[in-house]
Amino acid sequence: MSRRKPYSKVKKHGQIRADHVKGMGDVVFKGFQCLNPDCEHFITVRKDQLDGEFEIECDKCNYLIHTDGETTFFKYDMEVEQDGAKVIAESGDFTVLHEEYVNEAEEFKYCIVCNTMKPLSFFDNHSSRNSGRQGECRLCKKIYNSIKNGTRTSDQHREAAQKRRMYMDLSGHEKINSKEIYERYNYRCFKCNKDLSNVESSIERPLDHTLPVYYLWPLNTKNATLLCRKCNGEKSGSWPTEFYNTSEIQRLAILTGFGFELLSGPPTYNPEAINRLSDPEVVDELLAKYSRYLGEIIKLRNRLLKEIGFDFFQYSKTISSVWVDLANKELK
Repeated sequence: MSRRKPYSKVKKHGQIRADHVKGMGDVVFKGFQCLNPDCEHFITVRKDQLDGEFEIECDKCNYLIHTDGETTFFKYDMEVEQDGAKVIAESGDFTVLHEEYVNEAEEFKYCIVCNTMKPLSFFDNHSSRNSGRQGECRLCKKIYNSIKNGTRTSDQHREAAQKRRMYMDLSGHEKINSKEIYERYNYRCFKCNKDLSNVESSIERPLDHTLPVYYLWPLNTKNATLLCRKCNGEKSGSWPTEFYNTSEIQRLAILTGFGFELLSGPPTYNPEAINRLSDPEVVDELLAKYSRYLGEIIKLRNRLLKEIGFDFFQYSKTISSVWVDLANKELK
């Protein structure tokens, strides 16, 4: 069967392609922090240059990381109690082998569109490419496809922000005390236990909706989950059972106040949000506040009607039958 012709074509003008990115779309890098305890420099090295023996010099402090190298962080004595007395059974150095450190480092590559280096997990699979990943990151691919499909408008970002506010209003959003959440999780990613204590950007230590806002659950100081950027991206709106194991869910129940049965069960809409949408005053305020984005309200109404048989339009005292008819037409 012949391949279908593309229905649209995006003509690019003045595309930026930085010199250091040219020809690098399929080159995979290893990224890691310098092992010098006094250095904060982040090092990236081509993965294909790490086959066999390697020697990497930090550009900032000249610390040498090499195949046979090791870095000692402290000396230790292991005491055991024997016949009522404490005996040193072993003494030694707490040492990290450079080869193991580099081997376990995360992999990165350049996005050929936004010219930035991102974790390999930020790119979709593409088996025929040398890197095994697509040339553009998911964010750039999403933006490009929205243009190509004719769905991107100049108001797209504003509409997305309004959509987030709408869901926050429905879920019962509260002001968040980030410091309290960080302390509850001991400044560590709940999923991978990565130390986030020295991270300043909220992008690198995001607060996750433990239960997705898609199901109208709120994000607040009591129920938020601290994740690193990588784990937050991997969870990305999933219900807890789709991302965490049973042991993790048991711990999460203690940390968030959500019941184990709820966290470990199937996706469930927030009953408090559904109750709010049963209030005519709340529904009419919602329609008035977000009338410019009525399409999103219709999508939410139809989704709730399909999935749980709940129609909040029936509680409105002001909505025109024109909008109800349109929503019913889209429902079919």
